[in-house]
Formats: sequence, structure tokens, C-alpha cells
Amino acid sequence: MSPSDTVAPHHQLPRLIGGHICLHACMAGLRMAAPLLALTQGYSALAVGLLMSLFALTQVFLALPAGRYADRHGLRRPMALSVIAASGGTALAVVFPVFPVLCLAALLSGGATGAASITLQRHVGRAARDAAELRQVFSWLSIGPAASNFLGPLLAGLLIDHAGVWLGGQAGDLGGYRSAFLLMAVLPLLTWWLVRHTPDLPSRASAAEQGRRRAWDLLRDPMMRRLLLVNWFLSSCWDVHTFVLPVLGHERGYSASTIGMLLGAFAIAATVVRLLMPWLSRHLREWVVISSAMVATALLFGLYPLMPSALAMGVCSVLLGLVLGSVQPMIMSTLHQITPADRHGEALGLRLMSLNGSSVLMPLLFGSIGSVVGVSIVFWVVGAAVGLGSRTAWTLRAPAHPPADRRTG
Repeated sequence: MSPSDTVAPHHQLPRLIGGHICLHACMAGLRMAAPLLALTQGYSALAVGLLMSLFALTQVFLALPAGRYADRHGLRRPMALSVIAASGGTALAVVFPVFPVLCLAALLSGGATGAASITLQRHVGRAARDAAELRQVFSWLSIGPAASNFLGPLLAGLLIDHAGVWLGGQAGDLGGYRSAFLLMAVLPLLTWWLVRHTPDLPSRASAAEQGRRRAWDLLRDPMMRRLLLVNWFLSSCWDVHTFVLPVLGHERGYSASTIGMLLGAFAIAATVVRLLMPWLSRHLREWVVISSAMVATALLFGLYPLMPSALAMGVCSVLLGLVLGSVQPMIMSTLHQITPADRHGEALGLRLMSLNGSSVLMPLLFGSIGSVVGVSIVFWVVGAAVGLGSRTAWTLRAPAHPPADRRTG
């Protein structure tokens, strides 16, 4: 690859981050609003768990093909398809705000967000030049999901509580939910406006070479297996917080705005720590951050259900956001260091598939447990599992394949 082919990520990052925020906020807002509408319509916690699992189901099947597609076609074409799916699926919920359509919207927006994340992560990872720059660019890029997890639920919650009144109805009526879904459908269109002129990096492998490879070959590397296991533990914590908090808040009689603000507090904290990570990452090692985060998460999950008020739960949300928000840049940096440069898309797809395979089953499990013994038990069980799993993070000390110059591969 010639120097002219290399696209330095720094001047592009603001637009890529902005695009990531808009598309991810669509899913995050829908993921908060759709379960609340289902609960309002009388559906059970188990049905809501099914609905939540559908946000991850499409990604299980599309993650590997999406990674390979990004390896072949670069950035713009996969992003365009993701925008169409996310905006179109959410728009259906505006017209038909019923449970089956909410499930379809969850499938489309979840799959679109996963494919877009793989595409963006692959692009900035290939453009980075060394391990230090990898940690920095992934710290910046990780701001996108963190900010969108604040922006999407907060905007959706405000519209649910107030748009109905503005339209002549009442707070929390169907008009409020439709307004929230409409805004979520518009956000992905802003994503395309932000990323449409970003130049692509040329592929490093031919279609024939890609056709002969199997993504499962990547699992022969012990480091990859450990990294995927650790990432699964930490992702389960996000799933627990995203699913259990709305159910717990609904049980305690909190409004949609309050629940959105609790989720927003978590997201703001994750955003703040990720804003600091580009500088902190120069002095931190990946395995230290990951293992410490797992221990801290286990402790916070033990305390969370015991908090007596929304304010106390907000404090736990902030602390949990600070802990979990620091992890993803280190996970992504490690993954790019142990993966061949021309297979980053596949590796990212394999990671996403493994995470969302469990995310399909976990909400169903959470809903079943919550229906029988209460949602507090979910926090404690997952917290104990993460604490025990922290030992695996200590084995990520030495990457199997030190990174080469990212521009030359």
C-alpha cells in the first residue's frame, strides 16, 4: 500500500464518531422505548425479554458475513445498507406500534447497528499505525456507543412523556411512543450524511483468498479464545443493566423519563471515561484495565438491587458506567494486535457473533428468572460469574502476535 492510500484516522474521527452516535442512538432509544410500550400494553417480563433478545438475534447470523463484506467493500457500502435497515425498520414502528412490528424493528435496527459497528471498527483499526495509536483511536471511537446510550434513551423518554401532551393527548400515550420512534428513524439518515464522503482503504486480500478461509480458524489462537470469553462476561453486564433496569424501574413505579435518565447516567459516565482513555491508555496495559473492571463490576452488581431510591441507583449507574466504559477500547486494541491485518473484519464479526449469540438467550433467561424469583437475583448471579471470570483476564498479558506497522501490514 502506498502512502497515498493510507488514510490517517484523526481528521475523520469526529465525523465517524458522530455517525456512530446517530445510528447507535436509534437502536438505543428503540431498545428503551419498545419494552416500555410492550409493558404498557400488558405484555409480561418474559415477552419483553424475547423482544430485547431480538436486538441481538440478527447480529448472530449477520456478524461474520458483515465482517467479510466489510473486508471486501470497505466503509461506505456497508454503512449505506445499515442506514437503510435501521431507518426503515424503526419507521415501521411509527406506523404500526404493535408488538410483532416492534420485534421486526428490533431485528432490523439491531442488525444494522452491529454491521455498522464492525465496519467502523475495521476502518479505524486498519488506519492506526501501532499499538499505542490503536488504543487511542478505539478510545475515541468507543465514545459513540456510550454517548448514544445516553442520547437515544433520554430523547425517547422525553418524547414518550411529553409529546403526547403536545399533540393533544396525555403523557405516555401512543402518540408519545410514535413520536419517539419517528425521531429514532431520522437519526440513521444523519449517519449517512456524516460518513458518505469518507475515503475507503483498499482491501488486503482478494475475494478468492477470503473464500478459502474459515473464521473458525481464528479460534485456534488461545489468546482469541480467552479474549472472546472475557468480552462475553463483560457484555453480559451491559445486557443485564439494559434489560433489568427498565423492568426494575417499572416495578418501582418510575416514569419513562426517570428510567431514561438512569440509563443516561450510565452512558454519560461511560462517555466521560472514554474521553479520558486516549490519554490514560498511554500509561495503562490492556489486561490490567480489563481484569480490574471485572472485579469492580462484580462488587457493583452486588450492591445495585439494594439501592433504595432512584438517586442511589443513579450513583450505581454512574460507577458502573465508569468501570465498563473503560473496557471496550482495551478489548478492541487487543483483538487487532492478535489478528492478521487482512482478517480484522472477520475477527470483529466473530467477536460480535459470540456476544450476540448469548445476548439472544440472556434476556430470555433474565426474563424467566425475573418472573420467578425477581430481577434482583439476575444482578447477583451475573455479578458472581463476572467476579469468578476475572481470573481469565489476567492471562491476556502478552499478545500472541505483536502488531506490525498498521499502514503496511
